[in-house]
Amino acid sequence: MKPFRAVFQIVEDNNCPLYTLEDIFVLNEKSIAFPEGKESCLILVRELTQLLFQMLGEKGEPNFKKKYTCSGCTGLIKFQQIPDDNAQLGTDADALLSEKEQILFDKVHNYPLLKSIPVNHLKRFLSCFKGKIIKTGELLISKGELNEYLFLLLSGKVVVEDGNVPITHLGEGELCGEMSYFGDSVAGTSVRALEDTKVLAISGKDFSKLINKSNAVQMYMGKLLAERLSKANAARAHDFEACMQGRINDMVPAELLQVFHMHQKTGVLNLELPQGKGRISFMEGSIVVANYAGKKGQDAVFAVLAEREGVYNFTAGLPEKEMQASAIGDFMMLLMEGVKRFDED
Repeated sequence: MKPFRAVFQIVEDNNCPLYTLEDIFVLNEKSIAFPEGKESCLILVRELTQLLFQMLGEKGEPNFKKKYTCSGCTGLIKFQQIPDDNAQLGTDADALLSEKEQILFDKVHNYPLLKSIPVNHLKRFLSCFKGKIIKTGELLISKGELNEYLFLLLSGKVVVEDGNVPITHLGEGELCGEMSYFGDSVAGTSVRALEDTKVLAISGKDFSKLINKSNAVQMYMGKLLAERLSKANAARAHDFEACMQGRINDMVPAELLQVFHMHQKTGVLNLELPQGKGRISFMEGSIVVANYAGKKGQDAVFAVLAEREGVYNFTAGLPEKEMQASAIGDFMMLLMEGVKRFDED
């Protein structure tokens, strides 16, 4: 008599804390095999045990349309029996790979993103990765365009950039495209090859299934996202400060001062104006010191607001003495009063 064996797959998942959609369980007369790398749920063990006795007493062909529901804890799943040859549960036996796939597996399985994924599960997902070569100078991802893939670098180098602002450089074993995947699929930055680069592309849908098999990978992705956001914000802030130089003809003083106030900048705005040098110090967007045309404080600000020619540059940071200074007045009141005086003149 053939030993009893039934394979079940999760077809609905409502916030189950342990398992996810498409996870597979194998039930036989002596044991229950859970998805590789996942814990055994005692509630599910109890219910599968009851189901075992029920199925042992049944005759005829298995009912592959019937859905079973767990009694639930903080979440709920529904599962149904599937043909045995559809099972993809990780077992002690290695998943079979072609020679080409084995070479690829040997190269990538210790990459930071992949090394925590159960070996058999990773092997089964190798076919989901598609190779691609990006020539020097070509864009792998374009800012503002739809991106449904994540890319793992096999060789070469790329730069992640926002316009002309370089965010970070990436090389072998590193990942890009995750920001648009976890956002709205529209890329917020571009990725450009600095040299001929080989990548593996995987769709967001397949990537979700891949990382759901490992809590460690999910933690890695969370940490990576935090680091990438920090680098992006720092690079953009540095670029903002570096490009804060120009001519008053292109940005009138009222607009210029408002930029520093809105971005809560701390630093010194140096000006070359018709009546000589001017200096305005900002502390977290508030004006704490102002000097121009022999005037100080609010009068100096009003005098600067009246100018329409000259050049400026901004330097981040303040002398310690000015760090302790108080605002010379409410910024918006200063701005409105200065504009009002200019209009009256």
